Amino acid sequence: MILFHNIPQLITFASGSQRGLRLGELGMVENGAIVCEGEIILAVGETDALLNQFPQADRIDLAGRAVVPGFVDPHTHLIWAGNRANEFEMRLQGKTYMEIMAAGGGILATLTATRKASLDQLVEEARRRADAAFSFGTTTMEAKTGYGLDIETELRQLEAILELDRDALIDLVPTYMGAHAIPPEFKGDSAGYTRFLCEEALPATKIWWQQHAGERQLPFVDVFCEAGVFEIEETREILTAAKALGFPLKLHADEFENLGGASLAAELGAVSADHLVKTSAEDIQRLAASETVAVSLPGTPFGLAQSEYTPARQILAADGYLALATDLNPGTTWNESMQFIQALACRYLKLTPAQALAASTINSAKAILLDHKVGSIEAGKQADFLALNTPDYRNLSYRYGGNQVDLVVKKGEIYPFAF
Repeated sequence: MILFHNIPQLITFASGSQRGLRLGELGMVENGAIVCEGEIILAVGETDALLNQFPQADRIDLAGRAVVPGFVDPHTHLIWAGNRANEFEMRLQGKTYMEIMAAGGGILATLTATRKASLDQLVEEARRRADAAFSFGTTTMEAKTGYGLDIETELRQLEAILELDRDALIDLVPTYMGAHAIPPEFKGDSAGYTRFLCEEALPATKIWWQQHAGERQLPFVDVFCEAGVFEIEETREILTAAKALGFPLKLHADEFENLGGASLAAELGAVSADHLVKTSAEDIQRLAASETVAVSLPGTPFGLAQSEYTPARQILAADGYLALATDLNPGTTWNESMQFIQALACRYLKLTPAQALAASTINSAKAILLDHKVGSIEAGKQADFLALNTPDYRNLSYRYGGNQVDLVVKKGEIYPFAF
């Protein structure tokens, strides 16, 4: 049993996931303390009370450091090989993301490298990124496939996620994203590739998962709903087939055009709709009336040097759920730091530091169906939390460009970075 004490600001978010203008209710305990037993939080309260209640516990004095829940990153493309630094240069010369993709770059460039990569190479490249994210305070991360677009490579990516999840410090939550782009074999035939996904790839993935992942929940299924990739009816067809097979759903929507993806996500009961840059007022209302979480990825428009971001204030005003994620990927935003995402969210989404933190913890946990387990600091939850190098949690958004995490506690184990 370990008792962490002398915490000037202990941010708990103990009231659960936060809808609309409730976002940012801190549940703060001043001069707080946390008692952990094994992987689980046993008690949370004021320091003096818990020191008296648990006199035999081993004690760790956090010496005036603020403590917040471990960050939950609900949207990443963690598993890939190679990089696309050349495309960054092309964008600086005026090429758009969709122009680069149409010319064989973008996702298809990473597809070529990933198809050639062995399982060991995929695991080791992804491990470096996962370890970096952990050092910045991310304790749970969603990880997508989507750089194979054939059955063999997509399954190899899922296998890499499972292998990393077994032995990496971070917890990984898998998503199958065969519908990330149209592969070269189906160029000009999105309808044919859609049929392939529904009739062959999704059933094969379910069988493989049940053989290799034991009793684990099926991975999420995600689709890149965008003009020139998967139009709205193709997206509906894929997600409907996935839902019939028992897969939980996610959806890339409205990154470049408003096709109605957010409304479709709400209609089908998707766990989240992500990106949401071009989302209309009507779609916002439909999304906010559902349990689907709006996941904003501010690193992506920042990485593309675009001026438009998720209309977060409108989503909150409509009483929707809002979460934040990195969108870690090789093409548009190679960034492992949820701290930087919170800094962007305050500046471009106009969130407060408290809202940005809630959207990176308890609400982002809801966006991967884990808000019952992680994302807050309360008795019975997994012992995942961070001690900062500051007594004031607001520095997470105020400062940027460095690492403000001194210590990570993951499942009750202590990992000091600058303690």
